[in-house]
Amino acid sequence: MEKKMKKRRRDCVTGSSNNRENRENRDQYSCCKKIRFRTPIEVSPVVVSTNNNSSNNNNNNNYSNQKRPKSSQSFDFFDGLPDDVVVSILCKLSSTARCPSDFINVLVTCKRLNGLALYPLVLSKASPKALAVRPKSWSESAHRFLKLCVDAGNIEASYTLGMIRFYCLQSRESGASLMAKAAMNSHAAALYSLAVIQFNGSGGTKTDKDLRAGVALCARAAFLGHIDALRELGHCLQDGYGVRQSVADGRRFLVQANARELAGVLSAAGLPSAAACPWMTWHPNHRHVAGAGCPLLSDFGCNVPAAEAHPASRFLVECAPMEQWIEEEEDEDEEGEGDGGG
Repeated sequence: MEKKMKKRRRDCVTGSSNNRENRENRDQYSCCKKIRFRTPIEVSPVVVSTNNNSSNNNNNNNYSNQKRPKSSQSFDFFDGLPDDVVVSILCKLSSTARCPSDFINVLVTCKRLNGLALYPLVLSKASPKALAVRPKSWSESAHRFLKLCVDAGNIEASYTLGMIRFYCLQSRESGASLMAKAAMNSHAAALYSLAVIQFNGSGGTKTDKDLRAGVALCARAAFLGHIDALRELGHCLQDGYGVRQSVADGRRFLVQANARELAGVLSAAGLPSAAACPWMTWHPNHRHVAGAGCPLLSDFGCNVPAAEAHPASRFLVECAPMEQWIEEEEDEDEEGEGDGGG
């Protein structure tokens, strides 16, 4: 009996252990089944979702890349600038232009700049160098541009166009009128040019000379700092030409003209004193040679480089080709009258 009981106990123990092993195996199998079943369900949505996000991002990038060129082409930052800002920039450009092309190139850039560059405010600020037309480049469009500047109130344009009309285009009355307009606005060069016309009787007869008027205009130009006018006034006082003679005052004005000229040359050259200038030497028997330099210091045997001439003065020196332009213009006018008469 005891042996049977022990055997049963061993069987129970072994059976229970076997049952445990079987149970563990079943649990492991069921876990594996669960893992195998859950893995595709849990992972696959993540993979799919990532693929969808990347494809959406790619689509968004493609869509944005397609829209960017359209937006950059349709919007121009220059179009967003107010007209006041552009006009202010053009005023600065016209007042600091070193040659006419610096300003004229803006007119051919675009339609908006062409319109804003012709504003009266912009044209009234144009510098003399921006108006420095050369005779070989003279045309009706250049004449019209100077007229626009004159109408805008540009004093330099009034003086330049007045000189061209008076001396080159043989339009004495309109040229003198434009120079007088500039002179009334205290333009020193215009005052001196009118004084020379009064001294010489230019555009009229010898009886049209007015020496007193010439001296008065010279005095006004000299007061405004015009060196040539100061020298001319000194000679008038020294010789009693159009004014009561005063040799001492005339000589004093000549000395002042020489001193101002020397100061201007030194400041333009950036030199501290006359000793730094090799051409500033005194020659007692010196005689000024035409074209060798500025004649103002020739009274004291000195000679300095000539100062930069005004664009209107350079135009007069080079205005020989203008005769052909005047003849062509007269021929066109005659042909127009003939066609009208016919």
